[in-house]
Amino acid sequence: MHFALPPRKTSHPPPYARASRSSPIRRKQLQFGGLVACATLLLIFFVTYLFSSSTERKPAGTPEVVVVTVVDEATMSEEYRARIKENRMYYASKQGYATFFPDVSEYDIGNSPRSWAMVPGLRHAMTAFPRSKYFLYLSPHGLVMNPSISLTSHILDKKRLEDIMLRDTPVVPPDSVIKTFSHLKGDKVDLIITQDREGLCQGSLILRRGEWAKFFLDTWFDPLYRSYNFQKAEGHALEHVVQWHPTILTKLALVPQNLLNSYSIDIPSRGGKEVMYREGDFVARMVGCELDSSRYCEKEFDQYYQQWKSLVQKGSI
Repeated sequence: MHFALPPRKTSHPPPYARASRSSPIRRKQLQFGGLVACATLLLIFFVTYLFSSSTERKPAGTPEVVVVTVVDEATMSEEYRARIKENRMYYASKQGYATFFPDVSEYDIGNSPRSWAMVPGLRHAMTAFPRSKYFLYLSPHGLVMNPSISLTSHILDKKRLEDIMLRDTPVVPPDSVIKTFSHLKGDKVDLIITQDREGLCQGSLILRRGEWAKFFLDTWFDPLYRSYNFQKAEGHALEHVVQWHPTILTKLALVPQNLLNSYSIDIPSRGGKEVMYREGDFVARMVGCELDSSRYCEKEFDQYYQQWKSLVQKGSI
């Protein structure tokens, strides 16, 4: 009996036949796949680098801090405004900071008190200085008395801030049930502010740039809050926002008042002599002068301005 012989294998497989791992076709497929993978990784790298450069890398000479003061041409004399600017610009020049002096008239605050302009003023500063990290807002009715103080070593350094921040403290003294967080880390703080015996002191604060800062300012300036006609306008609105919005409280640090917000006169209801300006303090503020008919802001300012100017001329500061 004869058995049929198996067909001989052809040396020319059909085009649909699977290539062996060592075939030229397979090697070309692997090479092509490797090139595609490398090109994809390079594209991701360049896109990431491009966007990180535009948002994180700061051009040389970018100021770390911007000192912001909103002035009011309608209610302040030209000399007063000039002296306010001179004081901030001198401090900024000593520390390598920048200054920003918008006018109240630049913002649509409707029928709200003119002091509300500080909020859009800060937002404006963040737009004008898109690479700066911190924004020090100082009321026009106040002076930087000690220009040798660097905000970094004075307050902003992480360890320093953790040492000085007031923890588990009523946000609105004396007995608010809403208190500052006890375990907040210094590098998580975006808003640094003080309080006196009556409440939060928005006339001197430090805000760190970021999406949270934009959210905070937009929330604070909400037309609804401006329509409430709070007795202390943006001050009471700030206290309301901080106490009722945990998202804002979680980023807030209170610091001792004299570090950022000493007062020019003795006001017993707000802390009295304990929080008055002493030689060496950073700031002297004429708090509440614009709301008290018995006081004149420019006159109070001039007393401290002459003291500051004398020290500048002597080269003492």
